[in-house]
Amino acid sequence: MINVNYQEILDKILEGLKEKKRLLLHACCAPCSSYVLEYLSNYFDITIYYYNPNIAPDLEYNRRMNELKRFLNEFKTKNKVEFIEEEYNPNDFYTAISGLEHMGEKSPRCYKCYELRMDKAARYAKENGFDYFTTTLSISPYKNSTWINVIGEKLQDKYDIKYLYADFKKRNGYKRSLELSKEYNLYRQDYCGCIYSKEAREKVNN
Repeated sequence: MINVNYQEILDKILEGLKEKKRLLLHACCAPCSSYVLEYLSNYFDITIYYYNPNIAPDLEYNRRMNELKRFLNEFKTKNKVEFIEEEYNPNDFYTAISGLEHMGEKSPRCYKCYELRMDKAARYAKENGFDYFTTTLSISPYKNSTWINVIGEKLQDKYDIKYLYADFKKRNGYKRSLELSKEYNLYRQDYCGCIYSKEAREKVNN
């Protein structure tokens, strides 16, 4: 597979913007959103789209969501940032990854999880007149950025809505997210989100 530099693609998109656009940004948590918002809010009016039916249990889901809301209230951006919570329905996740439960991290189970959440975001963006959609997922060094961008490109064609290519861990993006997390005292979870990643983490810790 050809190694694509998604940061360079993003650079070209941002350089080509002649006016401020509306971006729907799927987000999973405050730490992953921090640098992405700092970066992209210079170019877009952003709406955070919180759709994460993979997160378990529900107490963890709410903790991550409320921490993201707190960060948005405290963090100052050049352009406005709004927040939308999609319905929390864990069955969406379990249906999407059916038959793949036994697979580990960075497996097709994760691909299906990315695809589920990004598909919902792309559809929402199209139906509500956004110019672009993207996700914060690529900032994590534990997630496959190629998969994320390939999914985004497919959804761009499926829904006729522009996808903002990105690999947010580039240019010290992940490092910057750690700095902002420390500065704003953000809750940083120790597992990706789903019950299977939680169990895997607990096995490592025990």
